[in-house]
Amino acid sequence: MSKALQEAREYELEREAQISVDERPAFHLSARVGWMNDPNGFSVYNDMYHMFYQFHPYDSHWGPMHWGHAVSKDLLHWEYLPTALAPDEDYDKDGCYSGNAITLPDGRQMLMYTGMSYETDENGERKELQVQALAFGDGRDYEKYEHNPILTEADLPEGGSPYAFRDPKLWQCKDGTYRALIANDVKGCGGQMLMYRSDDAIHWEYSHALVKNHYRIGMMWECPDFFELDGRHVLLGSAQDMLPDGLEYHNGNGTFYAIGTYDESTEQFVWESDHTVDYGIDFYAPQTILTPDGRRVMMGWMQNWDTCNLRTESIPWYGQMSLPRELFIRDGLLCQRPVREFDALHGKETTYKDIRVDNTEITLPGIDGSACQGHQS
Repeated sequence: MSKALQEAREYELEREAQISVDERPAFHLSARVGWMNDPNGFSVYNDMYHMFYQFHPYDSHWGPMHWGHAVSKDLLHWEYLPTALAPDEDYDKDGCYSGNAITLPDGRQMLMYTGMSYETDENGERKELQVQALAFGDGRDYEKYEHNPILTEADLPEGGSPYAFRDPKLWQCKDGTYRALIANDVKGCGGQMLMYRSDDAIHWEYSHALVKNHYRIGMMWECPDFFELDGRHVLLGSAQDMLPDGLEYHNGNGTFYAIGTYDESTEQFVWESDHTVDYGIDFYAPQTILTPDGRRVMMGWMQNWDTCNLRTESIPWYGQMSLPRELFIRDGLLCQRPVREFDALHGKETTYKDIRVDNTEITLPGIDGSACQGHQS
């Protein structure tokens, strides 16, 4: 274990003890200490749900990214585990950026993430050089691959920027091979999602661009997710600097989805329609999993880059995840509902009608406590 990782683990353990339960949300996963942004490595491993997350333990503001780690049995109650990754190698010395996780045939959990190190380009401008790296572990402790990085600038197609090459999404195909979809910026086009192939999940080669932006939705695309749902294929992406298009994309930095068809033999995606995933301003960089009982569940960062600095300096933690949402397609649209695990938490139903709610304090018998679920009709 590196000194940087050991120090992060000791620090978060010490500082967490100073934060009371009452200072945290009841069901939203929050930063253990310090800063949280994107969900990472959302996965099922050893009969537990695992959520890693972008994490700066030493300040409640963004800083050199680590991977925080938490596990849950029901997607609602989370237990913190020690920091999984720290920026401690040349290729990731300035940040371990977003990525994903899968279970290998030998039983290990593998993390694929973006390593970042600053360099000065030919114009004297400081840039974030981004590469892809691997780490292997047992659900608690992870060791970085000795041959990292496994994808670099040399593995980009012509025009692809090495300074915006991040956020791999992994999956295993029916034939046992693997795919990774990685966000990239390309000159004159904006974002694109690049497909990479592997026979063993360790050695990768570039295949093709699955989709390109052509500036139709914002500029750079981040944090791809790609999955089959109800007989269709869905692509998720988080777009920067979006401009309104009718009722869509008013939230500046936010998440879009595209629904279409995917031919697994040719690996071509036909984009048929797109919409905003969440019309609020507090949802970004979501990841999805397939639960053991076959549901597609999504969680995202309950914030976005336009509003994340609107806070005081003194708070002990900042950043939380959205509640988990089950996804389904209805009438050609991506629909969402709270996960059914909430049903087990419900007590006796209490109903009131025609109650005026304003700035005055009211008392309603049968309604008390610090958490409730309401329905408005």
